[in-house]
Amino acid sequence: MVTVKLLTVSGAIYYIYWHFNGDKKIDFNQIKGYLDLKNLLILTLFSSLNWVLEIYKWRHLVSSFKNISFFEAMEQSLGSLTASIFTPNRIGEYGAKALYYPKENTKQIVLLNFIGNSGQMFVTTVFGLIGILISDFNFEIFNWFLILAVIVIICLPLLYFARNIEIYGFSIRKIISFSFVFHRNNLRFSIVRYLVFSFQFLFLLMLFDINLDFTTAIGTIFTMYFLASIIPTIHFLDVAVKGSVALFLFGQLGVEDWKIAAVISIMWVFNLVLPLLIGSVFVLNYKPLRK
Repeated sequence: MVTVKLLTVSGAIYYIYWHFNGDKKIDFNQIKGYLDLKNLLILTLFSSLNWVLEIYKWRHLVSSFKNISFFEAMEQSLGSLTASIFTPNRIGEYGAKALYYPKENTKQIVLLNFIGNSGQMFVTTVFGLIGILISDFNFEIFNWFLILAVIVIICLPLLYFARNIEIYGFSIRKIISFSFVFHRNNLRFSIVRYLVFSFQFLFLLMLFDINLDFTTAIGTIFTMYFLASIIPTIHFLDVAVKGSVALFLFGQLGVEDWKIAAVISIMWVFNLVLPLLIGSVFVLNYKPLRK
């Protein structure tokens, strides 16, 4: 167990080093001029609120069968983030969170984590489609929106008729068996969290003197998060995926590449690297419940 802990934390730290050592688009001397103490505090506030909402969301999900403290929810959220950094689409988070509970609760924890992630993905999709509609991109992207809308319309009836089919013990009926209030609160946390990191991105655009009108800027941000979220990727490459999508979209608007690369990297540092370092402490201090 000690070896696994050390390998997990070492891998997370190497990931941070690899990113900074390998990114050639960023001139850190240029970035320093934009990040005074006031702006660093504002960015820290945005990121703290982002992760506080995620922690409270996990606490809310677990409350369906057990009440846990904010600190316990923080340990499980940040510890599982660190443990899942090298897994596709953070799938390792499912198993990592389950390790904090007795074996008989494993399926329940996996289901709750799925509901939490699905709620966030649903919010990202809705805002992403809004972003596509209000942003200034070409008709080809709008065609993709129409195709996606048709797929959704076709799939909804199919999901209804397949609600009793179980896969690995899970079914749509089990998901919708939770109360309306439970799902509503999950979506509320997801929406507010989404708006927090979206407006943090918008704040950075303004900080780097990227002069776009509000509708274009926020529409492009929503579109970027949506397109990046539907690309399967290993989580530690997430910054590269978001960076590539952002460079493409904002490049269409004439924004300088280095500024977008800087914004993406700063978002990455505040919303992933800092939580990852805190999560590493939790991983090292983790005491398994299962023998």
